[in-house]
Amino acid sequence: MEYIKSKIRDVYDFPKPGIIFRDLTTMFKDPRAMHIVGWDLAQLYRDKGVTKVVGIESRGFIGGAILAYEIGAGFVPARKPGKLPADTVSASFEKEYGTDTIEIHRDAITPDDVVVLHDDLLATGGTMAACYELVKSMNPRKIYINFIVELSALNGRKNLPADADVRSLIVY
Repeated sequence: MEYIKSKIRDVYDFPKPGIIFRDLTTMFKDPRAMHIVGWDLAQLYRDKGVTKVVGIESRGFIGGAILAYEIGAGFVPARKPGKLPADTVSASFEKEYGTDTIEIHRDAITPDDVVVLHDDLLATGGTMAACYELVKSMNPRKIYINFIVELSALNGRKNLPADADVRSLIVY
């Protein structure tokens, strides 16, 4: 994980003074880092019977698609409103500057599915909590939650279901 951490850029005072933004785009462009992340994500779920990986827009699409490929699961995009072409279900959530909404196709998850919800980074947890409730409403057999990076100082886990299986590759 030290190699992966070395590929994550710290951007100081972004998006506002006092914030250290963990920029994963520098990790995504490194082939070795992507291989390691893909392998390590897959090792967490190879024996769990996962049938679908839900990747949250937009950076969650990258790790989520790699994870789905590595474990032989399908990939489901969780998107902002109006971006998916067929019938959708949605969940709204509070962000620091207002309300946002996330959607997936109504037919994306079935009761037979075992699902991993993936996003690149856990900060406050609002987006993932909404995605969890959305997928849970579709009654899959099991839901796992996964991040590449977790910012523990922001206590995002407290906004996720207490009984959820939450895994992060790197914790700051």
